[in-house]
Amino acid sequence: MVNYIEAFSAPMKNTGAIRLYGPEGFEGMRKACQLTARCLDELAGIVKPGVTTDEIDRFVLEFGLDNDAIPATLNYRGYTKSSCTSINHVVCHGIPNDKPLREGDIVNIDVTYVVDGWHGDSSRMYPVGEIKRSAERLLEVTHECLMRGIAAVRPGARLGAIGEAIQTYAEAERCSVVRDFCGHGLGRLFHDAPNVLHYGRANEGPELKEGMIFTIEPMINLGRPHVKVLSDGWTAVTRDRSLSAQYEHAIGVTATGCEIFTLSPAGLDRPGLPPLKG
Repeated sequence: MVNYIEAFSAPMKNTGAIRLYGPEGFEGMRKACQLTARCLDELAGIVKPGVTTDEIDRFVLEFGLDNDAIPATLNYRGYTKSSCTSINHVVCHGIPNDKPLREGDIVNIDVTYVVDGWHGDSSRMYPVGEIKRSAERLLEVTHECLMRGIAAVRPGARLGAIGEAIQTYAEAERCSVVRDFCGHGLGRLFHDAPNVLHYGRANEGPELKEGMIFTIEPMINLGRPHVKVLSDGWTAVTRDRSLSAQYEHAIGVTATGCEIFTLSPAGLDRPGLPPLKG
């Protein structure tokens, strides 16, 4: 049984109920998410061979502080960094360090800022210098998976429609969908109900209702979908060491579809890739 609740009447913890936000919530999310999008835009000019992920992480922290925002990951459940930086076969939750990026790497940078209590959560893939065509194709497929998942969002549809749209396209492109991690409710809480699976069937899962806010963040592998978490307790990698990619947007369900809160103001939602046709 799925419970829906008016967002501001619910306790500030994940109870499993799905919060429904009104105009005030959407406005709060626009502000937080656009700050995150602006940071990710700036990173397009910073990511290059020789730059360390620690340098990237320091920029994320300073950019947030300069704009009266706090990175949500900083000190979250013992995590000590302001972002996640996941390189090549790292699926998600890569920890920034002093190792320089190398020509040909691909890196996902995941940023969440807290602005006036609202969480703006988004991530993008960045090519480091010139990358192989196989890596570029993975980025293109993964971004298309994200956008197809978003296109499935409308009131009355089931949550499974998002997963089906993503899985169908990814597997048709001979890629695999990671099942160990998923999108999530968002808003006043960093991680809230519902869980947003990136695979499934259109007639399964809770009904989408106007006012829901959540992330869609498919992780797509060139090889098999299986992952493992390293001994640091955070870093997830592909078991077969195949390349993995992820793009993430935060969205709100509207009366007619959805609003993407984290769209790039500079048109850099897929930095380093050719512009989308049409």
